Amino acid sequence: MRMYDLITKKKHGEVLTDEEIQFMIDGYVKGEIPDYQMSSMLMAIWFNGMTDHEITQLTMVMAKSGDMIDLSAIEGRKVDKHSTGGVGDKTTLIVGPIVAACGGKVAKMSGRGLGHTGGTVDKLESIPGYKTALDRKEFFDTVNKCGISLIGQSGNLAPADKKLYALRDVTATVDCIPLIASSIMSKKLAAGSDCILLDVKTGSGAFMKTLDDSIKLAQTMVAIGEGAGRRTVALITDMDTPLGLGIGNSLEVIESMDVLKGHGPADLTEVSLQLAANMLYLVGKGDPDECRKLAEKSIEDGSAFETFCTMVKEQGGDDSVLRDYSKFAQAPFKAEIKAEEDGFITKMNAEAIGEMSVILGAGRETKESDIDFSAGLMLHKKYGDAVKKGDVLVTLYTSKEAALKGAEDLYRKSVVIGADAPEKKPLVYARVEKDLVEKY
Repeated sequence: MRMYDLITKKKHGEVLTDEEIQFMIDGYVKGEIPDYQMSSMLMAIWFNGMTDHEITQLTMVMAKSGDMIDLSAIEGRKVDKHSTGGVGDKTTLIVGPIVAACGGKVAKMSGRGLGHTGGTVDKLESIPGYKTALDRKEFFDTVNKCGISLIGQSGNLAPADKKLYALRDVTATVDCIPLIASSIMSKKLAAGSDCILLDVKTGSGAFMKTLDDSIKLAQTMVAIGEGAGRRTVALITDMDTPLGLGIGNSLEVIESMDVLKGHGPADLTEVSLQLAANMLYLVGKGDPDECRKLAEKSIEDGSAFETFCTMVKEQGGDDSVLRDYSKFAQAPFKAEIKAEEDGFITKMNAEAIGEMSVILGAGRETKESDIDFSAGLMLHKKYGDAVKKGDVLVTLYTSKEAALKGAEDLYRKSVVIGADAPEKKPLVYARVEKDLVEKY
């Protein structure tokens, strides 16, 4: 079997066999197939796609290229959640403790941010002392004790995906549904949970810019999960506008705690409740309506917040910062951006807003970049809001005073103020289960 022949086959739109996909991934991970040949294959897949069976086989081979984590030492039904990435998307910090407080088990490995999308691990590390690296026994013990543990990804979890993603990133093949789906689901299957909730973002701040593409990606991933014996559901949620008001690591932790305390931003609270309700549904806590009520009750009675605090203490963190936000690292420089005219915010480019946070120091421009946990921005006005000349639109926080001007320039380009109120957009567009797409 030769990689040359497989490239030729896919170039002509033909279907790869299970054995050919196994040969291709095994050979690439071992270094026997060079980057230039795999790059050609990725581009052939980008142009010609893959069948559902090909995508499932590719996903399973990638998942089995490294550790397949056995979570059987954790009592109860385990549920994982994955977001396709967005700006201000801190929902893991909210839905995880809600689900745990209601009796579900969340053993979640998360990633770091790169580019304009933030990473859960970076947010958690803004909590002084919090350990995102635990050995397997510590991880399992924490979940059994707290109902939840949030850690960084294992170094040998789906290594085929790590190699392929790095190559996709430099060959303009990131935006390909078979490759996105197999990348996400290989890690989720390797992580070992019994069921999976997918939060597929759509809009200017997401990989999938249109609703149709987002639904297609969700259907592909749900089919992979179900085909692998994992109960899987996806929600399509909005990312045309940043989620919540705070963007930046400690700012997002603070806002997440506000939601768990019952007074967070309405949009972030609503999306989090819908995600949590579906996770509880997957672990068998009732129908979606019953699960929604359980989730709401865990916020009202404080059990979700206390669950998060217990997990933080168990993993070496200082939970006092979650009760007194002034104990978080404070940015030495801040600036306000004010409206120059009356009107309504009719457009807000979420990706550009995310890029602002990187300029301010909250994100990475390269994998080696340092993170400033205190950096970021707080939105005071969002899409659809009325503004008056002189209103504060956003406050910027940074340790690099020189970054303020560049961030303001980008904000002015990314936000449009018009005379008329724009059409309201839904927060959740659709729900996807096996053989079912429910649009809202």
